[in-house]
Amino acid sequence: METYFLILLVVFMIGALISGFPVAFSLPGSAIVTIALAAACGYIFEGDTDAYFLLDGPNSWLSAGVTNFRSLYWNVERDTLIAIPLFIFMGIMLQRSKIAEDLLVAMAQLFGPIPGGLGISVVFVGALLAATTGIVGATVIAMGLISLPAMMKNNYSKSLACGTICASGTLGQIIPPSIVLIILADQLSNAADQAGSMRKAAYKAATGEYSMPGAFDVVSASAGDMFLGAFIPGLILVGLYMLSILVVALIKPELAPPVPFKGAYNSKFVFRMLLALMPPLALIFVVLGSILLGVATVNQAGAIGAVGAMLMASYRLMEGKRRAYYPVILAIVSVFAIFILLANYNLNIKNITNDDDAFGVALAVIAVFGLLVAIAWSIYRAYKIENILNGVMLETAKTTSMVFIILIGAAMLTSAFRAFGGEELVKAYLTGLPGGFWTQFIVVMAVIFFLGFFLDFIEIAVVVVPIVAPILLANPEANITAVWLGVMIGLNIQTSFLTPPFGFALFYLRGVASSVIKTMHIYKGAVMFIGLQLVGLFIAGSFPSLVNYLPNKTYLTSETAPPPSNPKLQLCMEDDLFGVYEQQSASILKSIDTIKKLDVSYFPDNYQVNFKESLASASNTFKLIDNIKLAESNLDDYIPSYRPLHVEVRQIERKIGFIKAEIKTTQKKYQELSFDDNTPESKFVALEQKIKDLKPEIAVLEAKIPEKWKAARKQFVVLSKAEQSARQKYRRSVDEVYEEITNLQKMIVDGKALKILKPQVLSLKSQISNGKPVEVMLVIKALGIEISSLKNAHTVKSKLSKARRALKGNSPNIEKSLTELDKAIVILDKEINWRLRAEKEFYPSLKQYQQAISQTIGLRMQERLTEDQAKSIASCLSEHKDISLNF
Repeated sequence: METYFLILLVVFMIGALISGFPVAFSLPGSAIVTIALAAACGYIFEGDTDAYFLLDGPNSWLSAGVTNFRSLYWNVERDTLIAIPLFIFMGIMLQRSKIAEDLLVAMAQLFGPIPGGLGISVVFVGALLAATTGIVGATVIAMGLISLPAMMKNNYSKSLACGTICASGTLGQIIPPSIVLIILADQLSNAADQAGSMRKAAYKAATGEYSMPGAFDVVSASAGDMFLGAFIPGLILVGLYMLSILVVALIKPELAPPVPFKGAYNSKFVFRMLLALMPPLALIFVVLGSILLGVATVNQAGAIGAVGAMLMASYRLMEGKRRAYYPVILAIVSVFAIFILLANYNLNIKNITNDDDAFGVALAVIAVFGLLVAIAWSIYRAYKIENILNGVMLETAKTTSMVFIILIGAAMLTSAFRAFGGEELVKAYLTGLPGGFWTQFIVVMAVIFFLGFFLDFIEIAVVVVPIVAPILLANPEANITAVWLGVMIGLNIQTSFLTPPFGFALFYLRGVASSVIKTMHIYKGAVMFIGLQLVGLFIAGSFPSLVNYLPNKTYLTSETAPPPSNPKLQLCMEDDLFGVYEQQSASILKSIDTIKKLDVSYFPDNYQVNFKESLASASNTFKLIDNIKLAESNLDDYIPSYRPLHVEVRQIERKIGFIKAEIKTTQKKYQELSFDDNTPESKFVALEQKIKDLKPEIAVLEAKIPEKWKAARKQFVVLSKAEQSARQKYRRSVDEVYEEITNLQKMIVDGKALKILKPQVLSLKSQISNGKPVEVMLVIKALGIEISSLKNAHTVKSKLSKARRALKGNSPNIEKSLTELDKAIVILDKEINWRLRAEKEFYPSLKQYQQAISQTIGLRMQERLTEDQAKSIASCLSEHKDISLNF
């Protein structure tokens, strides 16, 4: 029965949407009506409101819904969605203030004379507006009003003109900052958490181990990551659009003829171009650049963009008037002054230490005040001139409310879908498909593409993604990142604006196009660009590094970059590093041999032994690397014959798992009904029969598992563990080698500090002999703490502690205290002598040796990767690697 209500839920939703009922109410309304019907039918026919729910009944569903909504929309730490109204405001302000119109006119004049130039200029402007607005409706309407008449006047093909405008307008869905990407990031962060739990459960079921290696974790996505990931695919899409228009213009010039510029290419023209181009480009650089460079979060960048849009609007609304640029000039001067002050003064008010810092803070306050005045001035202009600000705020509130209401409604619909077992059905269907992950992925993308004919991007993002994304992310075959999946879905969803019959970009253009343009012209024009979007989707899918590289590189070079010892970096780092070893093996061995020849006989015995063992381990590094390569080669040779068997058996085991889950659910229902005395006996009989029917299916499936499976799996585990063991031995060895070097360096450097403390230690003799024991004990304790802060000076501190303890109690043992102090002085002298000698004779060579091996043997112990290492490792991490054999 659950399946029937699931179908009813989908029918209600589709019916409400097709009938034109508002989306914001169609989604939650479908869920509420279906839940109510299921609960009512359960109560009437079974006497139990939970009877027709696969998981939990309506009471649990409602309480869980309230909890989910609170965690999603009232959690102060969950701030991903805050950026949405900021970017909406920015886009509408730029559109209402006619900045977009100026940009279109300027580009048409600049590119018009080349074949297809007017169409190319529309794409270029669409890309710029996408990077500043991200709002499809505003972009399509603006370009439809401005560029469509110009294209018709210059004999452009109606279909090509319409398709170019519609497709260019949709670029705002994939080129950051994009509302779609923010919503997808929000949805995928939840999906990644679910996928991580699913993958851990799968790993435990496959291996019996409770903890999964960190390298196998699902890689989540933030809004910033999504922006970075979509940047290159967005540019590729722009390039495809421009190239296709140019090719059409060259093959059939009559479809996209050149448009000669009638004016003169003089200084006025250049100034007009710069004035139209530079402000939007500057805003793009500030907004996207601050995110790409890690200077600002997505929310902060959104705030910057909103303020920048108001400043740009302030001079555009006052065009031609003498004081038009005053607010912008004041803002630029203030920001420039702030940057100069930041570079020359300590502007942290809590850390002011002198008059110069106080003076710098005072100047910064003046500069900030100037910036606030500029912003307030711009706001006032937008408010007074044509009441622009009021209209922008109203439109922003409407659009933002629509987005958030749809998000809440979609969360309700998804909860209902899961309550009726829809998620389990989808999971069973997808995981049961032959061909593994890529078949699942293609099916999901095909479904999303089909839904794009009927649904808006928000409905697809918030209804479909939460259901399918955890399944795809949890699959270890491709081990995809959430960023890549989000960008792929974003590119696919973008087609929903162009696909008839409900493509919103088509409707927007139809609303502003003249009667000369027929609806079929718009539909025909969209077809070529839908094909180009699918080509872009294929390119991004075939080369995942186009999506993953920028987020990885930005992360690895950021202030919060993980250290080289991070488990997720090891395989890629070692792949890169082993090549460096081959190139530098001679110089590394030479450095080891050079330092071996140095005299360390004056070192304490244990330090001599440790140092010699460290050098022996360093020389052994190349053998350990050979062991890794051999173990890796053995595993790689075995995998081709093992993989088909692994895939076959895991497929069977998944089917067994679904049946066992169904049996468990049925047993749970049986137990729940046993508490109700009114439950008819036939209900128990039916459930018992269902369990009896399912159990033989398990036996049939288990019989299909080949006999050689256990032996083959055991061999794979042996080879896999041999490779892991070889890598662990290498990592432990190089860490110990470099740690010994750094410890030795620190000990030698601390020799001077020990020498400085020696007079204080010697003065303790007279204090112990003549002073008060209680006061002397405090002095010894303080001195001991100071000595213990120095590297490996614990032996001195230990003797001082014994001297201090001898003074404890009512009858302090002065003689014993002095004896222990003498021992401390002897040890201190030895430590000072060998460290100071080592500083002169040994330290320079040790420093050279440390530098020689720091980026090879000692790489794991460094604080962060170099720029080149980060780029190389980011490139390696950007490729998806199959890890399914470990599950």
